[in-house]
Amino acid sequence: MSESPHVEWPEGGQQRRARWRSEAGVAPPKKIQLVDDTLTADAAHRLASEGCGLLWRSDFHNARQLLQALARRTDRKPRNPAAKPSSPLEAFNTHRQAQGQRSRVLGKLLIELDGDWRIALPRAPDLREACGEAWGPPDGQPTVASLRELLGLVGAHEWRKKGVEIPALGEAPGNRIHPHYGVFSPVRGEYLDLVAKAPLPSKELAFDIGTGTGVIAAILARRGVQRVVATDQDPRALACARENLARLGLQAQVEVVQADLFPPGQAALVVCNPPWLPARPSSPLEHAIYDEDSRMLRGFLAGLPAHLAEHGEGWLILSDLAEHLGLRSRDQLMGWIAAAGLRVVARNDVRPRHPKAADAGDPLHAARAREVTSLWRLAAVADPKK
Repeated sequence: MSESPHVEWPEGGQQRRARWRSEAGVAPPKKIQLVDDTLTADAAHRLASEGCGLLWRSDFHNARQLLQALARRTDRKPRNPAAKPSSPLEAFNTHRQAQGQRSRVLGKLLIELDGDWRIALPRAPDLREACGEAWGPPDGQPTVASLRELLGLVGAHEWRKKGVEIPALGEAPGNRIHPHYGVFSPVRGEYLDLVAKAPLPSKELAFDIGTGTGVIAAILARRGVQRVVATDQDPRALACARENLARLGLQAQVEVVQADLFPPGQAALVVCNPPWLPARPSSPLEHAIYDEDSRMLRGFLAGLPAHLAEHGEGWLILSDLAEHLGLRSRDQLMGWIAAAGLRVVARNDVRPRHPKAADAGDPLHAARAREVTSLWRLAAVADPKK
């Protein structure tokens, strides 16, 4: 066996051992209990809450039903609810804690896969293609993973096949982006509309910082930018962007390179859509949502002047949800912009259209209802000595 995390459990008079896989970065459970259809949902919830891994040994569809039952029990409102959060920040922290607890409990229902990503359970689906896309080719070793994560692989696999329609890319066909597992899907189209409509300072060269699926680079190329250099650190994102740009026939216009923020040189347009919330990611998959201490945002602003060609613009795409949650103030943002030697040329705003913005039952509804997404057009402050 390799040195990667593993789990062990007794079964059939033998000590079994398998690789542990968790894209969420969860440590393997210290105790594993074999379970089947005879386990009640209440007993499963108690064991999972105590940290016990429940390795399923029965009908696969019944495992999915048990997972749903666990979710209902985890989401159940307490009989004596705690006091209402005193601030949006407290509401956010409480919501994150509840999310974390929910993830820990639901992640304890486990499935074993053989060395070829097959599941030896009645009515188990064939997940080999989905697992291969997320994990790479099988290495012949058995694997244990949470059912919840496996269903996430399946969902990502379907999104990758179907793709996400992006009206800002033009008329269908040829306007779909296919996100890979672990790469943030561009489902919030309002910020892409801002990129599609803002006046271009030049059509010669643009940088797309943190390209992800490559969607912003593709929009810029479709708008006539002759050359786009798209950067990212994540190997999955780099592969995803290259595949999407090739599918769209834009690989000649867009170069995808691995870099922490900026590529070498200067461009007339430098675009960045950093994670919008300055909080610590609880898993590797959350890095597209949470930017701890606003590292990427501050790094982009600080490095932007050195990478802007004369009379160039930097486009910062940012939601103000963090401001409404008390995670960052507008004064902080403006201070970072000024400290970097930048000025605001203009700001284009749009209201979000996603369902949570209108969901009064969402724990963060008060902040989401006020959210505005902006494209900040930034330019370097003129040097008076020149």
